[in-house]
This record gives sequence, structure tokens and C-alpha cells, in this order.
Amino acid sequence: MAATKTRISSFSRNISAVSAPQLPGIKCGPNGTFFVSSGIPDLDKILGGGFALGSLVMIMEDAEAPHHMLLLRNFMSQGLVQNQPLLYASPAKDPRGFLGTLPCPSSSKDEKSRNHDTEQEKGLRIAWQYKKYFSENIDDHKDSKQEFCNDFDLRKPLERHFYSGQRVDCVSIKDSPNPATLHDRCATFLAQFPRNDGNFSCMGRIAIQSLCAPQCELSNMDWDILSFIRSLKSMLRSANAVAIITFPPSLLSPSFCKRWQHMADVLLSVKAIPDEDKELGKLLTGYQDMVGFLNVHKIARINTQVPMILEATTFSIKLQKRRFIVLECLNQAPIDGSSGTSYGTSGGCSGSSKSGALDF
Repeated sequence: MAATKTRISSFSRNISAVSAPQLPGIKCGPNGTFFVSSGIPDLDKILGGGFALGSLVMIMEDAEAPHHMLLLRNFMSQGLVQNQPLLYASPAKDPRGFLGTLPCPSSSKDEKSRNHDTEQEKGLRIAWQYKKYFSENIDDHKDSKQEFCNDFDLRKPLERHFYSGQRVDCVSIKDSPNPATLHDRCATFLAQFPRNDGNFSCMGRIAIQSLCAPQCELSNMDWDILSFIRSLKSMLRSANAVAIITFPPSLLSPSFCKRWQHMADVLLSVKAIPDEDKELGKLLTGYQDMVGFLNVHKIARINTQVPMILEATTFSIKLQKRRFIVLECLNQAPIDGSSGTSYGTSGGCSGSSKSGALDF
């Protein structure tokens, strides 16, 4: 009797080809996707796990405030803390001096106080007989979280030994006559991290600040810059790396700005809050603690055609204790802002109002 041959469908996915990474800072996602942390825990949750490995992230800057630097600094610090090589390009004359402004990971004492404050804000109440189980889950979650993402204290600079080695490469694009030099540096950097069937020996990060800024000569080379972005995206697809590019959309023509946005796998934008906007303060709760808004325009879809539907696309940027970056959904303030009563505690049907009694 002939041996029966196992029937294998062409649509069956080879699970054995995708192995779990052993490097810190990388975690498995759905459909064979791997994620790296953005350096902001709330942003990782919003994006469904973080930045997909091999993706191009673009952040549209705001001309009123440099809030994009908050995202860029945490992204760079997260990679350096996890000993991941970094390529940083900037229109500044001395880009290495920017490394001294990167935030430092918070201590366990700071994280404990932050978690305690967060629980108090949410009004969490736990029965005494379940507290021991809850604390165990928190400790386990904290240990797994620190392997992937850290909380960074904006008041403390990153220790020098994290960026003083050979794993950080800085490039100044201020005097570059064309993007060819930056392209060659990116190609050389990404060649160190080839993607070989899910085998992770190392991964890298690329951070490009204010591409096409007016202080560099690349601001008048629209087609050359667009070609560079397209080439960088193709190189990232075959490398274990993630790249972030921030750019000022107000300095680009509308057509080229749309082309840039189309090239991004993840598209974010930041916007400053106008000073003393009383109308906005009446609409939103916690307005006095906000420093800006984060808009999520596009999320990477790698190895899938199913779109990810977010609960919200606009989030408030807050600095908890002026130290930690917190992203929250926007909440509408109560109708009666003076009394602070909610909809459920307002007057009943038979109650009187300023306009008079209600008739049925």
C-alpha cells in the first residue's frame, strides 16, 4: 500500500519559518510581523504594538512648537538603551551635540510613583482579597514591558556611555549639495542588518530630523528628496531596522506634501495648543495639562490587507509631573462647565431650567 502524502495547501503559512526573536526590544506580532518600541508606552498601544520592523515612520512637524522632538528623542533613547545601533541625521552643524539632550530611563522608584498616581486618577478600587493577585500581574507585566519599552524621564539626560561608543553614527545634512551622501550612509548602515528568514542577530534605528528644512540645501530638491525616500523605504523592507523622518509640511508644496505622506508606512502629526484658548478649554477636560495634540493618519499594514481601525485618531499630549509623556483620548467636558456636573447628574425632566419648565 502506497504511503499517503500529506496534502499541503498553497495558502498554508509556514509557521516554522518565523522564529521568536531573542533580542531585547523586539516582540512578535500578528501575521509574522515584528515590532520595535517607539519609546512611548501609550504610542505603542495606539499603534497595536509599536513600529513594525522594516517600516518607514514620518512625523509632520508643527511650525509653532517642536513637539515632534519629544517623539524623536524617546525613539532614539529607546534604541540606545537596548544597545541598538543608531544613525542620526540632522540639519545642525554638530548633530552629536543633540545626543546630550536625550532622556534617561526612569528608575524603579519613579515608575512606582507614576503607576500609583495613574491608579489614583482612574479611581481604581480593588477588593482586599484580590490585591495580591493584582500585584503579581502588575509585576509580571512590568518585567515584560521593560524588555520592550521603557519610561523616560525628560528631566534627566541619558548617561554618556549609552551614546559614546561606535554604535552611533551622526550625519549633518546642512551643507549636503544633494541627498546622495545621506543615501549612501543609510545604505551602508542598513547593510549591517540583513533580514534572513526571521533570524535576528541585531537591528538598527534611523532618525532623520527636519528633512528639507530651510537651513539645508536639500530644501529646493523636491524630486531628489522624494527619490531618496522611496529608495530608503525599499531598503528598509529587506533590513531589520526602522526609520523615522520628521519634516515641516508647511515648507512643501501641497502636491509634494501628499507624495511624502503616501510614501510613509506610519504617518503621524503633532500640533501645538494655542495659548489661552478659552473655547477649547470649555470643550475638553484636562485642557490645562495638555501641551499639544498627536494625530494618527496612517498605520503600517505589513503582511496583511486588513486595515486596523482605531478607537480615536487624535490624542492629547501631556507631560505627567513634567517628566513623562502621556497620550490620552480627548474627552468632552460637561455641558455646564461652571458647576462641573455630568450628563447623568443634571436636572430631571420635571426640573426647571433657565429657559423655563419642560412641557410634555
